[in-house]
Amino acid sequence: MTRDEARRQIEMRGGKVTDSVSSKTSFVVVGTDPGSKLEKAQRLGVPTISEEEFLRLLETA
Repeated sequence: MTRDEARRQIEMRGGKVTDSVSSKTSFVVVGTDPGSKLEKAQRLGVPTISEEEFLRLLETA
């Protein structure tokens, strides 16, 4: 799934997507090569989920 498709799926379900991680972020989806956003999420204590977990969430929403 592309980032744009993931964004559409989240927004269709009433969620909000941001380009940055903050303490108000609910969770960060971690794919291959996550980079600095994973590090920031870990530093802030923001939960992270895998792409597989994200897809399961979409199925139940």
